[in-house]
Amino acid sequence: MQPMTTVSEVINHLREKGYTEDFNLHENCLRCAGNQLQLHPEDFVVDRHYRFEGASDPGDEAIVYAISSDKYNLKGVLVNGYGPTADPITDKMVKALEEKPGA
Repeated sequence: MQPMTTVSEVINHLREKGYTEDFNLHENCLRCAGNQLQLHPEDFVVDRHYRFEGASDPGDEAIVYAISSDKYNLKGVLVNGYGPTADPITDKMVKALEEKPGA
């Protein structure tokens, strides 16, 4: 398999692996299903993350998270900037968004 070099390539790959939900980041939770479902840090794990660094523009920096929740039996994707473009979130969410060993 060739290395994935763009955010869209990674998202397409994850969709093929069953990560079909689109998560939105909020200060202390993730939301999906039209904001009807809220996942708090204890409700999900980060299975994998992919970091993209902008060659010349810090605005191009992003992280794609592959997230799963056994509690809600779903998997999805969260895309967020990092550095100056990152969304403000709580320390608890930062820790929850760290990839778990062995995931």
